Amino acid sequence: MNKVRVTVAALSLSAAAFVGILTREGYTDQAVIPTKGDVPTYGFGTTEGVKMGDRTTPVQAAQRALADSQKFEGALKSCVNAPLHQAEYDVYVDLSYNIGSAAFCSSTIVKRLNAGDYAGACDAILMWKKAAGYDCSTPGNRRCAGLWTDRLNKHKQCMEAQ
Repeated sequence: MNKVRVTVAALSLSAAAFVGILTREGYTDQAVIPTKGDVPTYGFGTTEGVKMGDRTTPVQAAQRALADSQKFEGALKSCVNAPLHQAEYDVYVDLSYNIGSAAFCSSTIVKRLNAGDYAGACDAILMWKKAAGYDCSTPGNRRCAGLWTDRLNKHKQCMEAQ
């Protein structure tokens, strides 16, 4: 397979990656606190402006997730100047969706990407292992094991894109 990196301005989140975000985040019709000490979340992982007691429908939640993912794409395009493969782009938009634009853009991941250290950027995904201050990579963890599993999967996908 011929893998070509292209400027991030020319890339868009793939449909498969968008569905992956929806699947990973899961749907909830009412605001919940996913991890003790976390912020309210509803729909497919939406947090901005969400308050406990808020409700949504599947259609509204999917529309909001699409708008959110486009916002996170814009943030990625503003801070990453290294060319990427489509698969890398999808991984990083997904991660930005999960950790937030500001956190993503100020991360070691972006510093390594912009320095051309693609494998090092993939490895830096594993630095994002905490939820509400708790280390989700702790063996036997039942509090946020899903987050750590997701980071391991994203790291693997990223490395396979190399």
